[in-house]
Amino acid sequence: MAPAEPNAIPFRAKGELPHFAEELEGWKGYVEWENYPEKKKQVEEILRNYDFPDPPEFQMVPLPSTNPILTGERFKQYHYACGLGDMVDTSWQYVLKEKSPDMIHVLQFPYNGEPPRDRLVETEITTNQDFFVRNHGGVPEIDPNKFFLDIGGLVNDPKRLTLADLQDEALFPRQSNVVSLQCSGTRRIEQIHEYPGDGDELINAPWGEGAIGTARWTGVSLKKVLKFCGGLRDGAQHLELVGADTYFKKGKVYNYAVSVPWRKVRAHEVLLAWEMNGAPLPRIHGSPLRAVVFGYIGARSVKWLYRINALAEPTAAPVQRREYLYYTPQVGKQNALYSNGFSIQDMPVSSAIMAPRDMDTVVHEGRMKMRGWAYSGGGHWPVRVEVSGDGGSIWYEAPYEQMSTKYFFAWRLWEIELPVDAEGWLELCVRTWDNALNTQPTFVRSAWNWDLHVTSSCHRVKVYSINRSKPATAARLKMLEEKGLSVTPITKPLELDLEPDEQFEAAMKLRGGRDPLE
Repeated sequence: MAPAEPNAIPFRAKGELPHFAEELEGWKGYVEWENYPEKKKQVEEILRNYDFPDPPEFQMVPLPSTNPILTGERFKQYHYACGLGDMVDTSWQYVLKEKSPDMIHVLQFPYNGEPPRDRLVETEITTNQDFFVRNHGGVPEIDPNKFFLDIGGLVNDPKRLTLADLQDEALFPRQSNVVSLQCSGTRRIEQIHEYPGDGDELINAPWGEGAIGTARWTGVSLKKVLKFCGGLRDGAQHLELVGADTYFKKGKVYNYAVSVPWRKVRAHEVLLAWEMNGAPLPRIHGSPLRAVVFGYIGARSVKWLYRINALAEPTAAPVQRREYLYYTPQVGKQNALYSNGFSIQDMPVSSAIMAPRDMDTVVHEGRMKMRGWAYSGGGHWPVRVEVSGDGGSIWYEAPYEQMSTKYFFAWRLWEIELPVDAEGWLELCVRTWDNALNTQPTFVRSAWNWDLHVTSSCHRVKVYSINRSKPATAARLKMLEEKGLSVTPITKPLELDLEPDEQFEAAMKLRGGRDPLE
């Protein structure tokens, strides 16, 4: 475990810690909260008895240079106080076991992490080890042989199905789709740097450009499962998806739950998946079963899915009703209400430059290689990517042959060699057009919102351009190379004269000196 956040007070138990028994054999780390209001009330009383650490300040001050960036002391201590401390260490062990060793740990617990930026766009399909993780609680360990899924609510024939039932192709035709999942917090760090907002370290974690990934998911369409359950009863319009993870919110405890509308399910755009890129789901990604909701924010793709309820209205669960809301720029801490934000579902068109990186020095021959990703949710797809080397005045289209495969519900990777004559600091930016002619807001400020969701503005990076095709620059670089010196970092002064006196005097004579004659 990483060292605690510097201002966090160590946890000290007040008396004997409670014990909430695990509900089922083979379901380690799962506690059923929703069916037991007395247990939820007990947790509320426990949490009221403690003074937990304040959220760390990570917006008005520079982000820590550590990895993990934030450690989640509040959420660890919620678990400790409720006798669920094992979940903290267990979850971190799955990070170490299932994720790449150089992941960027945005939040240690509940785990939020993204891969290194350059590797994310090396392959059209993201490897399981490099796929971003956005968890709201710990990682339950559910034995696939002990697992079941309950289907209830407004269905004609409620059922309990095992994983073997769902995988029986005599009952359910198997479905496989390439789908991108994207956290609505992708690129949030850009909003934080310019205009801070709500500072909950879990809900508003400081994500970079890597909170997106693409996989081939295999499972069964939820529509087929509902048909097997006799279909929906009159009035059913939404499907509540419930996960086995424990979620704390404002002094209360829940099982993670969201809902998706029936129209989404009816279109076969909600998959109950047990396979990710041809392998069983990793624990950290929801094993043994998760939802994959095509084109929606990642928060709707519930992991460790164990219950589905057909409802007349969207679920009242806090993740659906009180989070992932989009406010106008006039709304903030002084006046925000849940009712004056709208629920984020379809992801808008967005893109990011993954190379070069912000503040890079780029030595080039008049063309600068750029690459990145482009995505649009809701069944739209990127048709054009444009980049600019001057902050957005002149745009160049990425060659079609340098863009990856089109999918209805997945990203496209792109590359371009941008013509660049200028030297010095440049602002590169990218924008994407999708098939419905949607494009991106120009600036971060255009789409700022209090919860810092959906940073879909043109992505911008500042780079220092060194154009080797210019004779003077080529000569300087050659001279440095001969002396065994590097042009980077550009801020390191050169310990040599920039030109001999004879050359300086000849230049001044040619220019008539520095001062006027009269």
